[in-house]
Amino acid sequence: MIEPLNNTVEFPAMRGGVKLCQLDFVDLYMSLYEDLPSYYQVFNFGTHVMQQMDLPPEYHNDIVILRTRLEEALRDTNEVGITYDGMRLRASKATTTRDQTWVAMRRIMQRPPAINDLGFTLPVTESLKQLGLRDGLILICGSTGQGKTTTASALLYEYLVSYGGVAFTIEDPVEYQIDGRQGKSGLCYQVEVKEENDWASWLKRSLRWHPRYIMVGEVRTPEAANQLLRAATSGHLVITTMHAGSIEEGLEGLLHLAEQAIGEHAPLLLATGLTGVLHQSFMPHSVEARLYATEAGNLGDPVRALIRERHIGQMSTFVDQQTIRRSQNLRPNPFQEKRKVGT
Repeated sequence: MIEPLNNTVEFPAMRGGVKLCQLDFVDLYMSLYEDLPSYYQVFNFGTHVMQQMDLPPEYHNDIVILRTRLEEALRDTNEVGITYDGMRLRASKATTTRDQTWVAMRRIMQRPPAINDLGFTLPVTESLKQLGLRDGLILICGSTGQGKTTTASALLYEYLVSYGGVAFTIEDPVEYQIDGRQGKSGLCYQVEVKEENDWASWLKRSLRWHPRYIMVGEVRTPEAANQLLRAATSGHLVITTMHAGSIEEGLEGLLHLAEQAIGEHAPLLLATGLTGVLHQSFMPHSVEARLYATEAGNLGDPVRALIRERHIGQMSTFVDQQTIRRSQNLRPNPFQEKRKVGT
């Protein structure tokens, strides 16, 4: 079942007291039927660490109101989207081995952080910004919890504000609110997908919206990989994420999925469509990132050639060479095919 982002239950907040909406949190954990202590998580962009903390007692009254609302909303389901006191929350219910029912709530942020605030070096940040002037595929790789979705959303928001155009996102769940007008000429539509088979169908349907940008939360099925690569080679800029330990593993994983749907033509399609591939991992006070940007219009780009020949594991040398040139501000110019703002 496909659940649009705005298909949520609206609840008013309590009157008076300290409100949960004033608390800076990413996740909130609360018992559903018992008055047990609640907990929350906050992400520290300075240290790139997710911190777990006890919810202060002054929020107890608001928790009681929210618990009552959730008991109603989760009566016949285990997952629901709600709006409470202006906050958009994605709630998931589970009963533990101690026979306690808990609800985990992910807060949908109003907008992603600025790309300048993610902790990348300046050369990497500037290169990522300029990729928004091109067509093709931007693949963001990393392990679980390493900020892939945050980077993808921050990039899309940056492109919409800086360059304009229409964006269509396909996510599960939506983690940042980008829906609607962004900047002077940017416009975004977001949908949430619940069934595995719906990823590919929504990718196909998204083309009818004539988007400049398409963001896919994660590539999960062979047919989705097929539709994603076809969109990337037909004039769209596609941003997606892949769970992988390196950029090589990310490309291999995407290629493996695509081959199940496309067959022997998958390497050619991936090589033609690839614009940039990024692997990121959090370090204390910074992000460790490896980025390779292909040369626009150059089908002889060395990494593209390796993909076509199925020698992706040999691309490390070219990634390192480009990294050195980028750090010396002598990087090759992969952005020569400029697009007009708002197209």
